[in-house]
Formats: sequence, structure tokens, C-alpha cells
Amino acid sequence: MEIATYYFLALFLLAITFVIYAWRLLEWVWFRPKKLEKCLRKQGLKGNSYKLIFGDIKEQCKSKPFNVSDDDLTPRILPYFVQTIKKYGKNYFIWIGPKPLVIVGEPKVIKDVFNKHALYQKPKYPPQTKLLANGILSYEEDKWAKHRKILNPAFHMEKIKDMLHAIHLSCSEMLSQWEEAVSMKESLTSDVISRTAFGSNYEEGRKIFELQKEQAKHVIEVSRTLYIPGWRFLPTKRNRRMKEIEREVQATIREIIDKRVKGMKAGEANTDDLLGILLEPNFKEIEQHGNKNFGMTIKDVIEECKLFFFAGQETTSVWLVWTMILLSRHPNWQLRAREEVLQVFGDGMPEFDGLNRLKVVSYFSLFTFLIIFHIFATHGVTFI
Repeated sequence: MEIATYYFLALFLLAITFVIYAWRLLEWVWFRPKKLEKCLRKQGLKGNSYKLIFGDIKEQCKSKPFNVSDDDLTPRILPYFVQTIKKYGKNYFIWIGPKPLVIVGEPKVIKDVFNKHALYQKPKYPPQTKLLANGILSYEEDKWAKHRKILNPAFHMEKIKDMLHAIHLSCSEMLSQWEEAVSMKESLTSDVISRTAFGSNYEEGRKIFELQKEQAKHVIEVSRTLYIPGWRFLPTKRNRRMKEIEREVQATIREIIDKRVKGMKAGEANTDDLLGILLEPNFKEIEQHGNKNFGMTIKDVIEECKLFFFAGQETTSVWLVWTMILLSRHPNWQLRAREEVLQVFGDGMPEFDGLNRLKVVSYFSLFTFLIIFHIFATHGVTFI
């Protein structure tokens, strides 16, 4: 009788546990999304009705191949978002699995969100994305303000001017490699960011880039699938590789930082690159307040360096390639730009102050592309 009682008690507890977790699952995949959808519609937002578990993920991943002669790329690269805007307007919501994501496109609303950053919190991405880059992009309130204060000097115009030589050197080396071989394996943007981020340690920066590029591919694949809580802890091949990359990137950046910190303590000041610019005001903050909590930790510095790598490489490289494609399609503009660059700068290295005298090239951009185009112009390279 006593054994039977324990048996039924165990079954009862098991049934209760099953019901609780079943309810939580239903709450996650259906009841909570439907409540949120109702709330969003009450606020005047429009969007697709929630689809069980996957939401709009499958539609978002679709794209169409395009011809380089097409100027309007958005409908082919992001057809889902173009169609959604046409259907619901500039402000709408979409579904990332069972979670809604509000998209705002009206300038007034965007300005309101930026001005009230304490009210409008940043979206919570899958935990795996933190392996790629964390930093100021994901911080809120006091921590965001502290990091922004320390990072801000790195992007003053005078500091950007100091990067001119590094960019010119990377472009020159790239052109030399192009002259030796038709195909080139090195990436211009990764080389530029490596130099501007770590100065003399840019070779180590290249290693970090290769690892970050691989990590980005894994993160993109993860973002295209349904997020299942706890899945990242399973020892799958991808999860193991992502953690391995994270450890290697952390160790490499930490080694570079340790070398720089030792140099700074020995009186070897170096603020010509991002790392030096980050560390100098960080030490000043700590010295001024006499407390390490007022500065960034080494881990914080590592995350900001990772973010700098991630945010600057892919966007810039795609922009450079597309600019070259457009110039090859419009040789008359290429000729006008070439003549202007040679007229303003001649055969010497471009000077930052000369940017204000450019008119044609300013339509393309003014910094990295100016230097690469100047080198191409002086070597007689044509985009065809």
C-alpha cells in the first residue's frame, strides 16, 4: 500500500510538471504572441498575423538574383521588407519566430526613439550573437553613457585624419598584390581596419578578422532558424566551433591589449590607433575617479574592438565593390572623377584638407574610396 502511494504520488508530480511545461510551451508559441499582436494592433501598428512558431522567418530569408545593370536592388535583396512596407506603411511589425519586431521608418518616429533611448530598449537578440560582437551596440543607460564617453574621442575629425596614412598604405599594398596576381585573397577593408584598430599589430588583427568572418556566417545561420531556449548549450558542431572562435578571438585581442598596456605603463604612449585611443581616456577616467568602475574593463575593451571589426568591415567592403561596379557602368563619371582627383592631388598622397575641393568624387564618397581611386588613377587603372 505504501509503495503504491509513492508510485501514484510520483505519477501525480510528473503529470503536474508535464502540465506546467506544456502550458509554458503553449504560452511561448501561441498565447503570448497573440496577446502581443492584439496589443500592437491597438496601438495602430499593422503587420502579418502571427504564424505558429516560425512567424515570418521563412519569408524574410527569400531573395532574388539580380543583374548588375539593375539600379534598384532593394526589391531583389530584401523583397519581403519592400512588400511589407507597400502593404502596411513605413511603421509596421514582423515576426521573428514567436517574437514581434517593430520596424519604424518615419523620420519623426525614428527621432523620437533615438531621443528616448532609456524608454525604447534595444532588441534582445539570440545569445549566440554576443559571441560575434557585444560592445556599446547592446548596452543601455549608464553603461552605454560611460562607453560612449570613452569611445567618442576615437571618432573626432582630428583622429580620423590620422588614419589617412594607414588607409593609403593598405590601398598601395593591395594594388601591388593586384599587379602580381589577378585574384587576390586579402581584403582591403579588413587590412584598413586592422591597421586603424591595432596599428603595428595589424597582422594579428587580420587573424581576428578571419575568425570574425567565420563567426558572422554562423550567427547569420543561427538567426535564420527558430530560436529554441537552451539550444546553444548543446554540444553541436556549430555551437562548439562558435565557442572555439570566441575563445581564440578573446585570447588574441587580450594579448595585444596586454602588450599595449605594458608599453603605456613604461611611458610609450600610442594614440594613433583605435586601441590606443580607447585605452588612454579609459586610464584617465580611472585615475580621475580613483576607481576602476569608472573606466572600462579589459573585457569591455575587447568587446568594443570586436564591434569595431564587425561593424566596419562588411558594410564598407560591399560599398566599395558596388561603387566600382557603378563606375564601370558609367565610364563618363569615372573619367570625370579621375581627372578631378589628379587635378587636386596630383601624384602625391591625398591630403585630408583637399577633400573640400572635390566636387565629383564627393558623390561617391570622400575617404577610403578617394584614396583607392587616387592610387588607381595614378597607375592608370580603369574599372571595366
